[in-house]
Amino acid sequence: MTLALETTDLKVQLRLDDDWFTVCDLSHLLPGRGVAALLPDGRQVALFRDRAGELYAIDNRDPFTGAAVLSRGLTGTHQGRPFVASPLLKQRFDLASGQCLDDEAVRVTAYEVRTA
Repeated sequence: MTLALETTDLKVQLRLDDDWFTVCDLSHLLPGRGVAALLPDGRQVALFRDRAGELYAIDNRDPFTGAAVLSRGLTGTHQGRPFVASPLLKQRFDLASGQCLDDEAVRVTAYEVRTA
């Protein structure tokens, strides 16, 4: 049996500089899973939707390895803060701020995200 994907007119958008950039349909973001998207300047962003429906976007590049893998990491919460753990070395990154929870000197870019 094949299930049909949920369809919606809502688009996920990121704030880039002073404008909003449409990344994908909201239906492409499954709760608890990440999706990678290519930005106009060639960078990658990792998009997440938590089980409460909140949206997050951070750089997809793991600063510890240089690999574009954060979208494939495991999500969770630590002290009420949503995070993604890198699938390679397991460092956790706060999805709201981009701050590494395991090394305070390291941070990835976090993007403002909305649906429209």
